[in-house]
Amino acid sequence: MRIYTKTGDKGDTGLFGGKRVSKAADRVEAYGTVDELNSTLGVARIARVDDEVDALLGRIQVELFDLGGELATVPGKEAKLGIPPIDAARVEALERAIDRFEEGVPPLKVFVLPGGSVAAARLHVARCVCRRAERRVVALAAAEPVRPDIVHYLNRLSDLLFTLARYANHVAGVEDVPWKGRGGDT
Repeated sequence: MRIYTKTGDKGDTGLFGGKRVSKAADRVEAYGTVDELNSTLGVARIARVDDEVDALLGRIQVELFDLGGELATVPGKEAKLGIPPIDAARVEALERAIDRFEEGVPPLKVFVLPGGSVAAARLHVARCVCRRAERRVVALAAAEPVRPDIVHYLNRLSDLLFTLARYANHVAGVEDVPWKGRGGDT
């Protein structure tokens, strides 16, 4: 099988289910940004916080691939994908992970800037891409059907990535970078 098909040379692409749409369509923007998020998690994993975080991020990458697949499907044909949809149980699993990784981190008393350790900085980048993916999915949902669990999942995932960035700094023995406002020392 060749990687190139030439079917998208005119600026359109095929959705799972057969429909062709512009590569600039909201749906393509949404699943493309989810794919970008997945890639940033791959980069974040290279910094390897610990085995538990790596396993969690690996599971999330699989879930994001599934979520992107659903977004890349013609609405109403998702059952033909043959993959379990992201559901409330997946959202709750992210909430449990947030609670777990917040336990060992000092309470947040100030706003923090992205940075600190390499792992934390990469997780903050992933958090920002996750927020963009969420915005793209919300934009799509304003025009076409999107299951609410997908938005909930991305919202909670960005919270988890923030928490993991703080956890990564904690594990590395690096303090979070406090925001001190304009003119303050950072």
